[in-house]
Amino acid sequence: MGRGDVTECGLSNLAVCLPEKFIEYLLSIINAPLQILLNLAKSLMTEPVNISVFFSLWGVIVYILSMFYGLFIIFAGFNFMISGYDSAKRENAKSWLKNIIMMVLFVQASYILYGFVIELSALLSAGVMDIINPNFFLLTADNIVNVGLQFFLGMSYLIVIIIAIIFLALRYLLVAVGVVFCPIGVFCYFVPPLQGYGKMVLNVLAVVMFVPFFDAVILFASSALMSIPVFENFKIVIMTAAFLCINLFMIFLIIFAMLKAANAVMSSESIKTAVKVGKYLA
Repeated sequence: MGRGDVTECGLSNLAVCLPEKFIEYLLSIINAPLQILLNLAKSLMTEPVNISVFFSLWGVIVYILSMFYGLFIIFAGFNFMISGYDSAKRENAKSWLKNIIMMVLFVQASYILYGFVIELSALLSAGVMDIINPNFFLLTADNIVNVGLQFFLGMSYLIVIIIAIIFLALRYLLVAVGVVFCPIGVFCYFVPPLQGYGKMVLNVLAVVMFVPFFDAVILFASSALMSIPVFENFKIVIMTAAFLCINLFMIFLIIFAMLKAANAVMSSESIKTAVKVGKYLA
């Protein structure tokens, strides 16, 4: 209640109590569907992504990649045998063999490791979200200024929440599908000529997985502003700005990931990499 100590309606405070009760009733009607959207957004941010749907496809990718293990081991052994007294070639062969062993271990364990990182991201996000006052996200009758702003900006707040849910759902899908690309990224990372592509895949997956944590930090920082008196009358503005920042942050990450991938494929580095592979194998 925004008017201090009025807790019950009586004949002595009827003129003050009735308008407040009416406003609270309207806000409760508005908050009902809003609460559903907020719960959905929180669930997308804090619940671990279910990757079991793509386990079979992950198994197919790992099986295909495993066909290269033998070729790489033969290549490393052949290089070691013909290296003779050339210390550089011997070290190169040893490095190849070490990379192959690491590759096999991490590719085969990529599903478990990927799931572990998802769980870690969800725990971090949930930890931050749990310390935020749930009432921060709802429309309240704190004071007359905030009530007026809520009626004017309520629709904008609803729109930015819906957009945030769409982006979070898209992120959920990307993370779920990402389990298929994780072994490919690990495989490329341990092949020196393809290491740049491996880093790109793994970096993009890591960023997408930890997006909810940074979103939760943005929401927590916004809720902390409400403890500053100057912001008390602008709660709806802060809430809208918080979800708007989340949307812009996710748009930036999606554009960055797309540009990074396009640059890696279309740049002349792709041709250079092919040349390097040929030289490396020779």
